[in-house]
Parts: sequence; structure tokens; C-alpha cells
Amino acid sequence: MAQKILAAHCGRDFVSEGEIVDARVDIVLGNDITMPLAIKEFKKIGKTEVFDPDRVIIVPDHFTPNKDIKSAQQCKMVRGFAGDLGVNNYFEVGKMGIEHALLPEQGLVVAGDLIVGADSHTCTYGALGAAATGVGSTDLAVAMATGKLWFRVPESMNFIYSGQLNPWVTGKDLILYTIGLIGVEGALYRSMEFRGPVIEQMSMDSRFTMSNMAIEAGGKFGIIQADQTTEQYLKQRAKRPYHVYRSDSDVHYYKTYSIDCSKIDLQVATPHLPSNAKPASQLEGTDIDQVVIGSCTNGRIEDLEISARILEGRKVKKGLRVIIIPATQNIYLEAMRKGYLETFVEAGCVVSTPTCGPCLGGHMGILAEGERALSTTNRNFVGRMGHPQSEVYLCGPAVAAASAVTGKISTPEEVL
Repeated sequence: MAQKILAAHCGRDFVSEGEIVDARVDIVLGNDITMPLAIKEFKKIGKTEVFDPDRVIIVPDHFTPNKDIKSAQQCKMVRGFAGDLGVNNYFEVGKMGIEHALLPEQGLVVAGDLIVGADSHTCTYGALGAAATGVGSTDLAVAMATGKLWFRVPESMNFIYSGQLNPWVTGKDLILYTIGLIGVEGALYRSMEFRGPVIEQMSMDSRFTMSNMAIEAGGKFGIIQADQTTEQYLKQRAKRPYHVYRSDSDVHYYKTYSIDCSKIDLQVATPHLPSNAKPASQLEGTDIDQVVIGSCTNGRIEDLEISARILEGRKVKKGLRVIIIPATQNIYLEAMRKGYLETFVEAGCVVSTPTCGPCLGGHMGILAEGERALSTTNRNFVGRMGHPQSEVYLCGPAVAAASAVTGKISTPEEVL
């Protein structure tokens, strides 16, 4: 699929694996961390306008609402750039959300797109059947100026998911299991294609989670072929026509993995790599200081619904901190209308405005020395959420919510 999308964006019928191509991009995305440097590079090019004011998207979501003077200065710079150059899709506090949840929700990314963003988890949009990937701020500047960027055409890897999902298992568990299977470099600069009967039955929220973490295996893209579920999602939102690309039946894959999901239990990745995935049951009883439920991986309504089902009528373990972060304003509203936020607050959680804050050790939940977090975020590197001697364990919403009740890594069966 990635080859077909790249070829179409080069104006060609076919491109070869390993070939370097210049391709037109549909969307260029930046945030409050990456845009300031990109703006400086953009000005060096000598450009005074972006290639298309509708296709450059800026979402200040990492340090907003601003946590300190430096972040306020960065956001001021980004805000000024968007205003001066007429960028139409700039999302201010009150309208913004975590970028990788916000763009699909707003219908700004669609199937068949080629998307670059100065954020490694831009690969999330592969869930819509798009080729989307993270780039550096310099590349972002060039893409903003020209609407084009170079790519090396990646090989593709095929992941086929079959069998029956076990209770509470979601896309997060499948992708943690997959990264554990192939390692953090197992898909280095390759396009990961997720398919099979389990994927076909999976919600869009879970699909976004799987594509989001392709980069944690080194993947260039993480693509799921658009199907009826995708089209139903897009029909309600898409602001542009979309194109569905399908792999040929005789396509060559670098490697194919067949994964029986009935053998996959709820997963937890231990510090300090997402590939350290193992069944949550093997870690039961591990003490934790903080739980985070949110991020571009698991801050969607499905994640909040699962968490609320487990937390309803229960209390957070005394001494534990639990932070809930709806990924967008619309998700926040929907969670409020469905009563999830009331459930969280009554349980003893704190509910935050949409932000990437704790995921990258920015704000809203920084860990002190020796503290341990269980988090639905996507990265658990050394010092990722705070002090270099803190620890982050990664999981899906069911394990996070159950553990919030016990104060130790737990599965839902322990509290329901």
C-alpha cells in the first residue's frame, strides 16, 4: 500500500523498494515543540508563504496551556507564524486536542493521503489507510515551503491477526505484543501492514492505537487497509475526497507474521523499552505510584469507556495518583455526557484538559526519583516521564484502570 501511495504522489504508476523519490504531500503537521525550529528553517529558505494554508496544520498540544515562560514564548512564536501566513488549521487552547487524535476527528486526514509531521507518532493516520510518518523540523520546513519531500520507498512487512480476542484485550495489547515479538528495530524503515479478521472487526480507536506505535518498532509507516469501518468513520468527518489503496494479491513482503490473538493476554511493557512486553499477569503485585490514562495512544472515547466500566463505584487506592486525559475537547465532552468524568472524579482521579504533558515528561504528572508509573502512553524510555531514576510501565486502559483500584499492577478480574 505504501508503494502505491508514494507512486501516486510522484505522478507515477510504480516505484521500487529502496528508490529515492520526491513526492507531493497532502498534509504537513507541526506542534509547539517542533514548529519553532521549523519556522527558523523556513525563514532561511526565504519563503514568505506556505505551499497551501489549508494543508499546513499546527497544534500546540505538548506544553499547553503553557506551563512556563519558555513554553509561552514558543507558543507565541507559533501562534504568530500561523496568523502572519494565514494558516487556517491552527488550533488554540479551547479548540485543540492531542494532535494525533484531533486530526482524524476533524476530518483533516483521509485514506490515501501522504502525510508528514514533526512528531514521531504521525504514523497514527495509517489507521485510515494513509501513508503517514514523522520527520525532523528541517524537513518540515521544506515541506511547508514546497509541498514536497523526499522518501526512500520502504519494504513492507505483513502482520496477520486471527483468532478470538481475550476479554479486555484491545489494539494496545496487540501492538505491545507485536513489538515484543519483533523488537524496537524489527521494522526499521519498513512499512508495517496490519490485517486479518481481528483487525477487520476492530474499532477505529483501537486501529489508531496500533498504527500509532508502529514507530516503536522502527516502522516508517503503520498502515491498515481502509474498509467499511474506515469509510463509515470518514463519511462522518472527511473534509476532502479520499482514495482507498489495496495491496495486490501477489505483493512481495519482506516478512509475514501470522499472529493468533487467542494466545495474547493483556500486556504490560516493562522499563525501559516498549518491546519488553509480557502478560500483565506476570507482573501482578508490582507497586505503582501513578497511573496515567490518556495520550495519542489511549486517550480516545473507547479507552475512557473501558476505564469507566472498571472504576465505576470503586475508589482509587489510597496514596496513588491517577490522571485521566481525554485526547480532544470533543472526547472530553462525550465523556462528560456519558458520565465517565463523574465516575473518574468520584473514584478519586484527576481529569486534565487535552495535553501530551506527562507522556514526554513535560507537565501534568512528572515522576520523582524512584517513582513508578503505569501508563497508557507509548514510550517508556529512561527519564521519559520525569526523573532518570523513575520507571514507566506501558499498558492498555483495562490494566491501568484495574491497577488504579489496587495500587499494584492488576488485571480487571482482580477488581470486578
